[in-house]
Amino acid sequence: MATRIPTRIMVTAGAAALVLTVSACGSSGRTSGGGSGDGTLAWALTQGSEATFRASATEWNKAHPDTKINYQYFQNDPYKQKLRTAVGAGNGPVLFENWGGGALADYVEAGKVADLTPDLDKNPEWKNRIFPSVLKSATVDGKVYGVPVNGVQPVVIYYNKELFQKAGAEPPKTWDDLLALVKKFKAEGIAPLSMGGASKWPDLMWLEYLVDRVGGPETFANIAAGKKGAWSDPAVLEAAEMIKQLVDAGGFAKGFTSVSADTGQAEAQLYTGKAAMILQGSWAYGTMATGSPKFVSAGKLGWTGFPAVEGGKGDASNIVGNTANFFSVSAQASAKEKKTAVSYLKDGVYNDTYIDNLLKNGDVPPVKDLDAKLKASANADWTTYVYNLTRDAKNFQLSWDQALSPALGNELLTRLDQLFLGEISPQEFAAAMDTAAAK
Repeated sequence: MATRIPTRIMVTAGAAALVLTVSACGSSGRTSGGGSGDGTLAWALTQGSEATFRASATEWNKAHPDTKINYQYFQNDPYKQKLRTAVGAGNGPVLFENWGGGALADYVEAGKVADLTPDLDKNPEWKNRIFPSVLKSATVDGKVYGVPVNGVQPVVIYYNKELFQKAGAEPPKTWDDLLALVKKFKAEGIAPLSMGGASKWPDLMWLEYLVDRVGGPETFANIAAGKKGAWSDPAVLEAAEMIKQLVDAGGFAKGFTSVSADTGQAEAQLYTGKAAMILQGSWAYGTMATGSPKFVSAGKLGWTGFPAVEGGKGDASNIVGNTANFFSVSAQASAKEKKTAVSYLKDGVYNDTYIDNLLKNGDVPPVKDLDAKLKASANADWTTYVYNLTRDAKNFQLSWDQALSPALGNELLTRLDQLFLGEISPQEFAAAMDTAAAK
């Protein structure tokens, strides 16, 4: 099972590889030309679903020799900027993988992305098969500009069952339960929570869930809409205070601010027994299954939803995370290229073989009526849990650093890091974000 890479880290290619790819686009911009093969060009990530994409292209191209799909794959870090540059210059691919939210909205505003709403409306069996809560992340002003292409990625609490059993503990159902567990595990000499704080974005999961649990989805809806003073909403301030409370109580492993979330170090603390819990996305399951297959296969890994907050407005079924990765179609694509891309997205993605390959990797696609396939999958307990969690959620909030504009998302990660480090107070955090949002 491949290591899951959090999609918020934004995937990329080495500069040289990208230069070759853009050059290969030529004046038409979207076919492979002198690249790695003929056909409609698609850019995708090397991490995560590459094996599924490769198998899908092979199957599709064999059945459709006149309308081939030619994938080119990129590694993680600079991809966001490289993609923005290529798409902005009109040299991007026909199909490109993205994360929906604010970055996709920027492309839409610039007129760089094709509206897929008419295609979905003409094919209701395609549109109605996708979870609406997931499709929402690629919807701008009521129009759909992307369709999901991999698994849902909700954030959950993972825990070490052996450590819980030794401590006579149960997974937390409420915030007070979690705080009580902090005391219990500290008394046992075990770090209550592991976290890759050096990467900053794991901090965000705590704020997202706590704001939702305290104030409900409307609180962030006001932030996303740019409502004046939205960051100083009482729910945001209370959530920031709760984070401070958790940090001050010693909830996180010592040195958590120097642990990278991108190398599996934080997950390793869980399966080696150094930490009892970790709040992470669904990709962490694959990270742990790769890092310690016996730990996972022996049933020592547990998982549960984020705890409820007594008196809060948010429903306990609400989840946060990355709803999925999406494929969008370039607005500069020719009519023939777009027809090929849409046909592939409709019939070549989420077909039986595609879904089987995702499930083998522990990925759960956001499509309806998968119960039989889930029961037959190698990771049935996990995949069924993730599927039901996502299907039944009253609200699935896209990660804030994706939902917001890239600039505001970066500011948020910087300020939140300062909050976790104790460098600013909850009130200073809220004020700084209100100032940044007003720019």
